Amino acid sequence: MKVGWTGDGGLWRLRLRLDPAEGVGGTVTDGQVVELSTDTCHVRLPRAVSPHPDLLALAAWTVVAPWTAGRIVFDRPISAELAAAFHSGWGIDAGPVGEAARTGGARLAVSYSGGADSVAVAAILPDAPLVHFRRVGHPRVPNRWTHYRSDVLAELAEQTGRDVTIVDSDLEFLLRHPRPGYPEHHAVTIGAALLADDMDLGGIALGYEIGSRWLGGGRYVHRYTPDNPMWSGHGPWGRLFAAAGLPLVLPVGGISEAMTMRLALGSPLREQVRWCLRGDADGPCDRCGKCLYKELIQAALERRPMRTTITPDRPVARKWQQPPPYGGQEMIEYGCAHVPGIEDTPFARAAEYLKATKESTRWLERCYPPAVEEIPGPWRKRIETIMADEFGFMDADDIERVESWGRR
Repeated sequence: MKVGWTGDGGLWRLRLRLDPAEGVGGTVTDGQVVELSTDTCHVRLPRAVSPHPDLLALAAWTVVAPWTAGRIVFDRPISAELAAAFHSGWGIDAGPVGEAARTGGARLAVSYSGGADSVAVAAILPDAPLVHFRRVGHPRVPNRWTHYRSDVLAELAEQTGRDVTIVDSDLEFLLRHPRPGYPEHHAVTIGAALLADDMDLGGIALGYEIGSRWLGGGRYVHRYTPDNPMWSGHGPWGRLFAAAGLPLVLPVGGISEAMTMRLALGSPLREQVRWCLRGDADGPCDRCGKCLYKELIQAALERRPMRTTITPDRPVARKWQQPPPYGGQEMIEYGCAHVPGIEDTPFARAAEYLKATKESTRWLERCYPPAVEEIPGPWRKRIETIMADEFGFMDADDIERVESWGRR
């Protein structure tokens, strides 16, 4: 793989060139098979910057990693430390080498989507700047996902009254299959990486919670995953970001989505929370699978019946009619245990399968201690205090539930 950046003011263009042994089919860190659509993308920043070469290499890798085999050649030298992280993490020979390593800055930025998890992080870090990624169209690739309202999500971010930087990019259109999306989940941080020197950043905070970080959430195998390759500090991605002086920080990595929602909806940013990707300026669509899932969690938090018109036969609800395991299963258990009248909802069958109770899901209202222990030093104490005050820490039985997840 060969990659090169060209910068013109705040506009940075990335071009990639496959080696003969590489093809348009690739695999994301979490196992998703993806197909490359085009060979170029751009990132538009709000101002001109001059990123350290390691930051340019890091940003490029979040885009091209699924298709790279064996080696990657950047258009400018990188540090020996970053090259070592590429080799130890992926067995990739990266170069040329010859730049001094980047020294990290003093500030922590929040990678801010506007969903409950990232809003919870923003609430925990009230003085941190927010960096929001906004998808824009690609000049060479048709938009096959026009219902995704990135404009609305950016407008909500700007309404927070916080220090918000909007970064525009068409990098998601590099994917032809399965649909436009991040080549790697870390591509959402591309703006923060390119702006890190300009903003004096020494870390990026993301809203990945206990399910995503520790319980094999999303497309992962349904099991306890302490060495999660995407989000653990000692995993390949964690080592790479750290080598670029920009470690990944997961302030809510020890609590559940129910608790991040509690933080978000109890914060001054409540009116800007939006987990639906389809809704317009008037509100969420209330028809998509994400709206259904989040309504289950919110109803469980508020100990009330669900408010939804979605029926079990709708496509967005069909997976809940099948036996587990489910993605985000810990939250399905929590919802089924706490929502009155769950037998009259699209989750009735899931409730029958799971047989969750309030007692069996009580651990999801507490914080998993190792998640705080892995937060980098400059920010650990503040987050530890908030976790202790807001939730308390899990006891030995709770910890055993986490660490036996997927084996029960």
